[in-house]
Amino acid sequence: MEFDYNTQRPSLLYAEYGRNIQNMVRFIKNLETKENRNIHAQAVIDLMGFLNPHLRDVADFKHKLWDHLFIIADFDLDVDSPYPIPSRESFETKPQVVPYPTNKIKYKHYGKTNELLIQKAKTLEDPAQQAQMTASIANFMKMAYVTWNKDSVADETIIKDLKILSNNELTFDENINLVKVEVSRPKPNAGRTNNHKNNHGKNNNNNNRNKKNSNGKQRY
Repeated sequence: MEFDYNTQRPSLLYAEYGRNIQNMVRFIKNLETKENRNIHAQAVIDLMGFLNPHLRDVADFKHKLWDHLFIIADFDLDVDSPYPIPSRESFETKPQVVPYPTNKIKYKHYGKTNELLIQKAKTLEDPAQQAQMTASIANFMKMAYVTWNKDSVADETIIKDLKILSNNELTFDENINLVKVEVSRPKPNAGRTNNHKNNHGKNNNNNNRNKKNSNGKQRY
């Protein structure tokens, strides 16, 4: 008696659809008329969607199912598809390499966008508008500093860094005060305080209940 092992069968292209779907596609390819192939292909598409309901959350999931159908058929299936029929080359072509940004950031905790804002502020011709944008940039830098370093920072440090980043082209009012940024830290013994309050409330309820029981009377 000979056994039929999966290792002896054709490779399973999409395990999530199962081998029966692959056998059905092979059956469709051997049908004589295109009309029958179209009917059976639509039935297989419906079954593929039923087996993988999570694909319904994917944009154009029907298009995805038809692409999978042609891949399972090894791109050799003569049916009418509601979408452009994919080619083998479209799936074998490697995507273009996305160049990694090589721009150097002087102070990473401020970010590249902050440097671009500084360059924009330097081009402003109106002194009042430039001063207003400079103050906004300084406040943003202080917020970014506290966010990344989890510690307070003096206004003098922010002003010094901004002068360095702007090559001393952005000036400040000597009496400028930046917005105060709070450092978020967990409160010590926060859970213990809550438990103490809860226990204190329970003790009061128990004392009131004991008083009612001792008097034998209860007010409504």
